Amino acid sequence: MSAAKILVVEDEEPLARMLDTSLRQAGYVVTTVGRGVDALKHLIRDEFGVILLDLGLPDADGKEVINQAKAVTRAPVIVISARDSEREKIAALDIGANDYVQKPFDMGELLARIRVALRPPRIRPALESRSDAGLQLDAASRRAIVDGKPVRLSKKEAELLQLLMEARGVIVSHSRIIEVVWGPGSDADAMNLRVLAWQLRRKIEPDAANPRFLIAEAGEGYRLNTD
Repeated sequence: MSAAKILVVEDEEPLARMLDTSLRQAGYVVTTVGRGVDALKHLIRDEFGVILLDLGLPDADGKEVINQAKAVTRAPVIVISARDSEREKIAALDIGANDYVQKPFDMGELLARIRVALRPPRIRPALESRSDAGLQLDAASRRAIVDGKPVRLSKKEAELLQLLMEARGVIVSHSRIIEVVWGPGSDADAMNLRVLAWQLRRKIEPDAANPRFLIAEAGEGYRLNTD
């Protein structure tokens, strides 16, 4: 199996060199750039397994780079940033980042998150909801079908929806969802799950503030409304 290719987008030269060296030692093929425009040029020309992205780039806000990258690649994006506000984290995740690591970080933790991002999808093809609530999932193309209208989902959004569909209206605990969607031993927490649920609601709910399908049960978990 060929080594996974990682695009590092980081303008802080000492950190960029450290990441380049550490990732190569871990067996990855690494391309390192310091500007958003250069990152997009590489993404158009080549395929990468993971993108490591700093939000504070000299020529563009990293969130805009995420937006543009999602138009040309399906590679998962792990944000590496010194910005520590929850608002920044949620904004990055909401527009398509798959994970968020705050500087300073432990390299072992980052490598673990990269391994999780590189795992193949767990979803099975052609799973559809058994309910008559107007919601289906085409797992092969990662699309939800809401009242006959297709909606594109991220990998984690599709995995969450599949898990809840399989439960057939039974509550799935927070810990079980995190284990299935992020993987055993993941550092994902309730905040990551709330953000993911919010992202999914914005795509499948007619009114995300008053959910029809994705129901949160306080202190327990989530369930899919099959009424």
